[in-house]
Amino acid sequence: MAMKYAKRMDNMKASEIRELLKVAAQPGIISFGGGFPAPELFPVNEMIAVSKQVIEEKGSQALQYGPTEGYQPLRAAIATRMEKMQAFVKAEDILVTSGSQQGLDFSAKLFINPGDTIILEKPSYLGAINAFKAYEPSFIDIELEDDGMNMEELEEALKTGSNVKFIYVIPDFQNPSGKTWSVEKRKKLVELGNKYDVAIIEDNPYGELRFEGELLPSIKHFDTEGRVIYLGTFSKILCPGFRLGWIAASPEILNKYILMKQGADLQSSTISQMEVAMFLEKYDIEKHIEKIKEVYVKRRDLMINVMKEEFPDGVTYTIPEGGLFTWVTLPEHINTRDLAVKALEKKVAFVPGGSFYANGGHENSMRLNYSAMDDEKIVEGMKLLAGVIQEAMK
Repeated sequence: MAMKYAKRMDNMKASEIRELLKVAAQPGIISFGGGFPAPELFPVNEMIAVSKQVIEEKGSQALQYGPTEGYQPLRAAIATRMEKMQAFVKAEDILVTSGSQQGLDFSAKLFINPGDTIILEKPSYLGAINAFKAYEPSFIDIELEDDGMNMEELEEALKTGSNVKFIYVIPDFQNPSGKTWSVEKRKKLVELGNKYDVAIIEDNPYGELRFEGELLPSIKHFDTEGRVIYLGTFSKILCPGFRLGWIAASPEILNKYILMKQGADLQSSTISQMEVAMFLEKYDIEKHIEKIKEVYVKRRDLMINVMKEEFPDGVTYTIPEGGLFTWVTLPEHINTRDLAVKALEKKVAFVPGGSFYANGGHENSMRLNYSAMDDEKIVEGMKLLAGVIQEAMK
């Protein structure tokens, strides 16, 4: 049987992360692979109480269709919470999505024609690269320095790129590198967006998970012309199983996203939205986030300390100020795809770094997640991984 698929399917392949996670989910595997939050920190008892209350008090509404834009009390709560990132929006500026991944797919669908150019960080989030690739753009990836994109390189790309549609960035504790943009570069990005009339997509799943120092103002904070589209999610600060994220954008842009949402799934889960809205009303999510941060900073420190002690010379790594990931760079002759196979033989999983480069290359890097494993597994797994690296470097 010869099915006639759309040409875009040629550009689509299974996410390496998802394929790896299938293996990593097997019993006995120590996984530093996925962007999983620590499951023991999910507020299970609170959600039992909230779920019961929603069904008992608002059951007929919770089980019914709802507006495409999302449950109004949740949209209002999101708008209020965004003030924490110094992004000042109204409830009507919010569209609730099925995770921020849906926001990435909608963004690609909204902006990209085949052959258009999009600009992103080098490296960038694999899930975004895959979402964008389906719509057949070309990529310009800009070197990611310790404090954000190289601004000179970015401006040159904006000057010379063919039909640049948007700039995609993850400014806080970037996935995969763990790096954070400086305030100066956030301002400059908006200035360049204004100058060259290009949309900016700010993806911020981790911004609230800052371990030290003050929260930095979002890129949306500096938006003077309504060109910054902000993607947020409850996956990292509450629970990913709800699949609830949001898009915050100016009215003209948001209306386009709403049309796409109507065509994709009509709306995100009514009952999930009502449960999260009630959780935010009844419980202190800031206290919950503090609890998450206390655990994650200890796990980050533990992972970094084991790398310091066990990893051979010639291996470098980032020390993120928050978020879920550290980024490891090995000598150039090491291919981490081969290393991942050998590590799995030792029951350790990680994500090879080459997949995070939109235009390929850089196969000597890897992303390590420190949030999902307990202390004992971090120490054991990192020592095993150090042995695999040492063997490869002989």
